[in-house]
Amino acid sequence: MRPDELRGVIPAIATPFDEDQNLDLDGLSVLTDFVISEGVHAIMTTGGTGEFPSLTRDERRLVTEAVVEQAAGRIPIIAGTAACGTRETIQLTQDAKDVGAAAAIITAPYYFQLPQAALLEHYQTIARSVDLPVVLYNNPLYTGNNLSPALIAELAEEPGIIGLKQSNADMGQLVEVIRLVGDKISVCTGIDSQFYPALCMGAKGIFSTAAVVVPREMVSIYDGVNKGAYDEARSLHLKLQELNGLFEYDPGYVAPCKEALRLLGLPGGPVRKPLPELTSDERRRVLEALQGLGKTV
Repeated sequence: MRPDELRGVIPAIATPFDEDQNLDLDGLSVLTDFVISEGVHAIMTTGGTGEFPSLTRDERRLVTEAVVEQAAGRIPIIAGTAACGTRETIQLTQDAKDVGAAAAIITAPYYFQLPQAALLEHYQTIARSVDLPVVLYNNPLYTGNNLSPALIAELAEEPGIIGLKQSNADMGQLVEVIRLVGDKISVCTGIDSQFYPALCMGAKGIFSTAAVVVPREMVSIYDGVNKGAYDEARSLHLKLQELNGLFEYDPGYVAPCKEALRLLGLPGGPVRKPLPELTSDERRRVLEALQGLGKTV
């Protein structure tokens, strides 16, 4: 995968489970076909929305393999391969390559707070150890380690690094990253609420939870900006904002995503413990957000 191919709407696909919290690979195939049929440009597996911290190494490989096989070359598949340690991240990235992923997307290590020099070495070692393009994933709220614009600029010089998913609520950092490396790697937002403004600033696309549930609408925003229909794209973005807010940080994005899938008759199943299910009030908010979009529920 080249930097110019990393663009558009990329759903961070959920990992369906059955009622016993086992992988539902048949459901995953249905969900894969659904988002592809709605026009998305790639799929990200085993990210946060895919509940990667609760998956074993074998399960992460199985999920990516199932999506690659179901996609059957129609769009590229980008596998989440983050881990706390560099050695394990390399192993997971090799697994992704072995099952046919087009690229790996990797958050900073989590739990320990690390200096920028350690983060630089981590990503350089991975990119030089596995012959698979790497997308940086900056999500400091969840990892505790922010990739500074200066660090991203240094990593953008690494031949194996092709892009960035920027899930930092500070839009100023996104703008600065685009200024520094927007002509070298593909810079995408990872925050649904930032989608329209990020595109207007030169972002190439989005890694999105909302695109698992409303992929066609997200693609319409992307297409609208690209063809210069800014008012239409902005209006649709604002229309989606209530739903977007449920897929961000409160009450956490996985359970609302799976509840929305359930209401739309799509496979998702329960969240895997210890993640909590939604309260009755939170379920009501998801229902009302979908009804506000005219979705059949």
